[in-house]
Amino acid sequence: MTRPHPIVFLILCLPFGASAGYVVVTLGYLLSHAGVSVVAIAALVAVSLIPQTWKALWAPIVDTTLSSKTWYLISAIALAITIVATGLIPANSAGLTAINALIFLNSLASTFLAMAAENLMAHATEPAEKGRAGGWYQAGNLGGQGVGGGLALWIATNSTIGWLPAAAMGVLFIACAGALIFVPEPVVTHRALHYFATLRNVGRDLWENARSRIGYLGLLICFLPIGSGAAGNLWSAVSSDWHASADTVALVNGVLGGMVAAVGSVIGGYLCDRMDRKFAYLLFGMFLAAVALAMAALSRTETMFIVFTLAYAFVQGFNYASFAAVVLEAIGRGAAATKYNLYASLSNIPILYVGLIDGWAHAKWGSTGFLFADALTGIAAVALFYIVATVTAPRTPAPA
Repeated sequence: MTRPHPIVFLILCLPFGASAGYVVVTLGYLLSHAGVSVVAIAALVAVSLIPQTWKALWAPIVDTTLSSKTWYLISAIALAITIVATGLIPANSAGLTAINALIFLNSLASTFLAMAAENLMAHATEPAEKGRAGGWYQAGNLGGQGVGGGLALWIATNSTIGWLPAAAMGVLFIACAGALIFVPEPVVTHRALHYFATLRNVGRDLWENARSRIGYLGLLICFLPIGSGAAGNLWSAVSSDWHASADTVALVNGVLGGMVAAVGSVIGGYLCDRMDRKFAYLLFGMFLAAVALAMAALSRTETMFIVFTLAYAFVQGFNYASFAAVVLEAIGRGAAATKYNLYASLSNIPILYVGLIDGWAHAKWGSTGFLFADALTGIAAVALFYIVATVTAPRTPAPA
C-alpha cells in the first residue's frame, strides 16, 4: 500500500475534536438555555476532561491488544452510541446525571480512538513527513471542535428535533472510520507470546525512548510553557477590557477561532518538515509570545480584540503542529500509542500552570500584566531549553 496523504489523519482525528466541541459548545448552550447553572455545566466539562488527563495510564492497552484499526472502529462506534444517547435524554437538570455519565464514557472512548489514530500515524508516516502528518492531525482536532460545536449547535438552533444534532455527530463519527482503508495496519514487533512479556517490551521501549537525548529533550520541551496558548482559555474572561461584545467573543473564541487555528496547524506542519522540528517548536513559541506582547502594547478596542485573538489562534495552530511533529520524531514507531500519550499528558501541564500565572497577573496588573506574563513565561522557557540542549549536545572531538 502506498503512503496515505496526511489529510487522512485529519479525518481520523475529527471525531476526537468534534466530541469535545459538542460537549463544550452544543451541550453547554442547550443546558444553559434550559436553566442549568454555569457551575453544573462547568462540572460537566470537567467530567469530560478526566479521561484526557489520565489517558497515559491505559495507553499500553492499545499497544498490547487487538489491532489499531480494530480499536479505532470500536471507539468510533462507542463515541457514536454515547453521543446519540445524550440526544435522547432531555438537556435539562433532570437529565444532567445521565448526561454526565454518558459524556464520561464518550470521553473515555475518544482516548482510545485518538491512541489508535496516533499509532497508525506514527507507523505510516515517513521521517521526512512527520511535520505535515502532525499538522493535518491537529487540524482535525481543532477543526473538529468547530464541527462538534458550531455545526451541531447550528442544527440544534435550526431544528425542532431534539436528537438531530447528536445523531448528526454519530453519523460523522462512523463515517470518519472509512478513512481506515487508506492507512496500513502497523507491523508490531514488541508483542510476545505472553501478555506480560509484551508489557515488559512496551516498558522497555518507553524507557529507551525517555533516556535517549531526542527523547528526554522532547519530554522537556513538552513540559516547558513554550507555546502553551494558555491565554486563549481566558479571552472570554478578559474580553471586557477590549470592550468586546458577547457575539464577538463567541465568534472569535469559537468556530472561527478553531478554523483559523486548524489552517495554522496545516501550514505549521509543512514548515516543521523544512527545519529542525525542535527549533520550529521554539520559533513558533516565540511567535506566540510576540503576538501577546503586541496585543499588550496596542489599543484596547473590539477590533484589536478580534485581530489579536485570531492571530493568537493562528499561531497556536503552528504550535499544535510543532508539538505533534516533535513527538512523532521523538517516539519513532514501536509502542507509539503509549509514548505519544506520555508526551501529550506532559504537554497539558503547562496549560494548567501558565493559566494560573496569567490569572494571577491579570488580578495584580490588569490585561497588560496578563499578556506580559503569558509572553515572558514562554520566552524564559525557550531560553531554558536552549541552555539544556546546548549543555547536553554531543561533543565533537578536536582534530589531531
